[in-house]
Amino acid sequence: MTSQLSDAIFEFHAATIPGTENVLCDELRELGFASVRLNRGGIPFRGTMQDGWRACLQSRIAARIQVLLARFPCRTPDDLYLGVQGVDWKTFISRTQTLAVSAVSREDALSHSGFAALKVKDAIVDQLREGVGERPDVDREDADVRVFAHVANQKAAVYLDLAGEPLNKRGYRKVAGEAPLRETIAAALLRMAGWDRETPLTDPMCGSGTIAIEAAMWAGNMAPGLLRDQFGFERWANYDEDAAVALRLLRGKLRGAAKGTMPRIIASDRNADMIEAARQNARAAGVKLAFRTHDLVTHPPAGEKGFIVTNPPYGQRLEMAPEFPRQLAAVCSRLHGWRIGILTASPAYQQAISAKPVQAIQIPNGGLDCTFLVYDMP
Repeated sequence: MTSQLSDAIFEFHAATIPGTENVLCDELRELGFASVRLNRGGIPFRGTMQDGWRACLQSRIAARIQVLLARFPCRTPDDLYLGVQGVDWKTFISRTQTLAVSAVSREDALSHSGFAALKVKDAIVDQLREGVGERPDVDREDADVRVFAHVANQKAAVYLDLAGEPLNKRGYRKVAGEAPLRETIAAALLRMAGWDRETPLTDPMCGSGTIAIEAAMWAGNMAPGLLRDQFGFERWANYDEDAAVALRLLRGKLRGAAKGTMPRIIASDRNADMIEAARQNARAAGVKLAFRTHDLVTHPPAGEKGFIVTNPPYGQRLEMAPEFPRQLAAVCSRLHGWRIGILTASPAYQQAISAKPVQAIQIPNGGLDCTFLVYDMP
């Protein structure tokens, strides 16, 4: 990677799901990124390209990290085509690499997002064909370079995706349960619940263990991206040996920042197979948890203050276990002074719990409109 490019300051966009913008903004500020602003649908920040790499490695909540390459007026398809051609694409894509383009357009002249993506793709491949004599192939499934365009309010913004595969794919989930929770959402729930990384925490319906594992990684200051084999930026044309050395040094620095001590974190479920799945995933993540095979009505024990953060059954899963809201409410009623966080798409849980939630945050999950309910039990 040329020194001119590595020293340049870029604008990045940390994409996330609706409802998690506030905690992602808090996270990026806590991690020391510059010019972080709260924004609907994603959080912008500024830095060098290595800062973009670091965001991929350290952010627990972002779904993707994208770097802004161009922003220009855009009223017509020709405006979009010419604006995209203003980027020097050979810096990022060689003739032997593959390309994928996606777009969101809210302009009347580009009202179909697929048409906008096609204009962006044409502008890129035409430039490369004219410059090097060949064009890159399109690969929607496993492209070397992923481009995203956003067109709205007579303006267009063109981004490159640094992540490659979404950042929720940490690499530790060897076994997935039924309706597994995304790792990035689990990390967001922990921060939304106000967990301090010191108070004991329990997930009494842990499934494959995602919430408990994310809690242990956060408490241990383990950068989640260290478990990934590769990011998208490592496949760009300008990613050379100097860049590889810089990335190894960054990975080493982040490994050295991990802590060995953490609070007691319990992953519990009444399904022994799920406990075994959670145990395998925790081992792959390199974290130590306490595992319990318990029916909900007998766990967790009362007596000490702590946190519960959980993703209980709802939708079709709740139809198979309709007793869960009542059982969880009974457990909560015994946990005086505890903070309880419940992600659910069913009103049955809020109806069953007598306390009033201190927070109710809307979060889409698994194609359902869910609510994260946070209670301070009196």
